[in-house]
Amino acid sequence: MGKMICLMGKSSSGKDTIYKHLMEDPRLSLRPIVPYTTRPIRAGEQNGVEYFFTDEAGFHRLQSAGRIIEERTYRTVHGLWRYFTVADEQLDLTAADYCLIGTLEAYRSLRDYYGSDRVLPVLIELDDGERLSRALARERAQQHPRYEEMCRRFLADSQDFSETRIKGAGITKRFRNDELESCLEAIYTYIMQENSSTDK
Repeated sequence: MGKMICLMGKSSSGKDTIYKHLMEDPRLSLRPIVPYTTRPIRAGEQNGVEYFFTDEAGFHRLQSAGRIIEERTYRTVHGLWRYFTVADEQLDLTAADYCLIGTLEAYRSLRDYYGSDRVLPVLIELDDGERLSRALARERAQQHPRYEEMCRRFLADSQDFSETRIKGAGITKRFRNDELESCLEAIYTYIMQENSSTDK
């Protein structure tokens, strides 16, 4: 049986970069789980790569079919944006290990669905000032910057990743992303240790 690595962290903490490096690490041989979203596609994104982009009708079709494992809905200044994981043909834990980016709620839903021995939490942390600087630089690069939504997301992170919620999710280990290479090596060591303990 395979494992599912669930990367989590506040916005602009480096999750996307860490995800990319983990997926490219030949020692791990991870497969992607591409989530779905109803938010608009951003400059530089490709459908089926960062997300499968759909609309509200598409979300409800999948929900009616019983194929949504977990979902999060955000009331943004641009309307409802949904992010969700779908039980589709890309996912088979009997054949491989996988990696995805999610939230604490997503992690808990995946853990409850697949079992705590199959879903491994990886919580990324970074100084708030550095996160805000990164978020602003990313938004400036967009053709149509959404600064209001950037600020809303940044403030919402304090609640979404509160100490109470982290503790409630049973997460005891965190990874500081001050220096990318050392953070990646710490995550690799953690994954290998967890795989070893599960296989015993």
